[in-house]
Amino acid sequence: MIKVASYNMRKSIGTDRRRRPERTLQVLCEVNADVIALQEADRRFGMREAVLTGHLLAEHGDWKAIPFGMRARSMGWHGNALLVRRDAEILSCEALHLPALEPRGAVMAEVRVRGQVLRIVGMHLDLSGLWRRRQAHAIMAHVESCARQYPTVLMGDLNEWTPQSGCLRDFAQHYQFAATGKSFHARRPMARLDRIMVSHDLVIDAAGVHESLNSRTASDHLPIWATVRPA
Repeated sequence: MIKVASYNMRKSIGTDRRRRPERTLQVLCEVNADVIALQEADRRFGMREAVLTGHLLAEHGDWKAIPFGMRARSMGWHGNALLVRRDAEILSCEALHLPALEPRGAVMAEVRVRGQVLRIVGMHLDLSGLWRRRQAHAIMAHVESCARQYPTVLMGDLNEWTPQSGCLRDFAQHYQFAATGKSFHARRPMARLDRIMVSHDLVIDAAGVHESLNSRTASDHLPIWATVRPA
């Protein structure tokens, strides 16, 4: 089995309004996933520098950031980043440009983890329902257009408040959702804004929301996770 996770880390600014990257890494260590999709992983202004530096990752975790090469000091693209175990093999990766009113994007990589090749897509969709649906269709169309098809995991902050409608309904036509639960707001979870979806050639064995003292204060979102295996 492979454990995947998604976390809107809010640039490591916690509910106490303090920026503490080490606390974010403590949460990631608690989740202990093989593949992690991060949202809001870069600073918002200036050089868009990565909040979790390579030094911090090396000191506090067993992951490496997939290099998308979009900005010299950023970890990903428009705050979206992917972490994998250090022994994972990165076969390919790319940043996806999405239709949007505000800066939005997604990232995609094909990785070999525990001997299994997976296609991973990390995303942070728009606040507007119309643009969320356009972005969802753009992501799915891009995945379908790939020359080779692999078992696929899509995850991230979808910003969709209404169950079974909008982009959720669109994604559900092609992917199955992990039953992760409510992840926002971290101190009092009320909404399932964060989602993990998998292609039908994968089986979801377990899923959930990670709640701990650290995760309730490290961001305004809780991390979500799922364990998957080939069908």
